[in-house]
Amino acid sequence: MAVVATFIGLGANLGDRGAALQQALASLATLPQTQVRQVSSLYRSAPVDADGPDYLNAVAELATGLSPTALLQALQAIEVAAGRERLYRNAPRTLDLDLLLYGDEAIATVDLTVPHPRMGERAFVLLPLSELAPERVTPAQLDAVASQRIERTDTLLWPVASASS
Repeated sequence: MAVVATFIGLGANLGDRGAALQQALASLATLPQTQVRQVSSLYRSAPVDADGPDYLNAVAELATGLSPTALLQALQAIEVAAGRERLYRNAPRTLDLDLLLYGDEAIATVDLTVPHPRMGERAFVLLPLSELAPERVTPAQLDAVASQRIERTDTLLWPVASASS
């Protein structure tokens, strides 16, 4: 299978959020046929349509030979290893990994919808995604989420990588 550029949303709002995201990145880097190309800055955001502590969020660009389904299964396994429980919709979580984009594919199955169906409504996805792939985010999309509370955090240990890395 050809290598495909994919974008993964990372988030956590329970426990040691920074450590959970660091571990998730390390786990993504060990997936077969997969390389972490870039990682956005880290953002702190309020939960959307939910209660609980603030989230830490980022987006990672991967190059992968995994199929969309195999990648989704791997993301879910990483979440479970981090203690993720799906108690109810939008429940606080130790780790959330969302397959946002898989190349230019449009996928609609029972288990997976790509592009992620709500990514255009969420500043915590659009702002970090626009750092890595500005051509994938329109000014109108950014304007639509401008009222959401979100801030970029300066975290020295966060592995922000550029395309030249």
